[in-house]
Amino acid sequence: MRTLIVLRTAIGLLLAGCSTVATSPSATVTTLAPDADRWFKLSWEATPEKDGARVRLSGYLENTYGEAVGRVQLLAQAIDSSGNVVHQKIAWVPGAVPAFDRVYYDIPNMLPAHEYRVTVWAYERRKFF
Repeated sequence: MRTLIVLRTAIGLLLAGCSTVATSPSATVTTLAPDADRWFKLSWEATPEKDGARVRLSGYLENTYGEAVGRVQLLAQAIDSSGNVVHQKIAWVPGAVPAFDRVYYDIPNMLPAHEYRVTVWAYERRKFF
């Protein structure tokens, strides 16, 4: 009986440890990689889409880190004049970003806003491709 209680408790603790709340972007949570600001530089320009109702963010992601990275996700946020996030989207950067190089990215269909913010949401360091 004692072994059964210990076993159930261990299984319960294991399951509780595996179930975590997913992190989602917000006005204060802009990255899953706290060191991203140190290793990447982002530039972007907002241009109206052809339909005139949406905005396209396009620019360059520069890798200042000494290793190539891949599976880079960018968080694009549309911010109103009060500083509130009114629209956001996570977009993949195509391909890999070589060390000390930059790549072009494009994030279509953003809502019009007072300003925009683009941050590196997540990435993987890669030694070999």
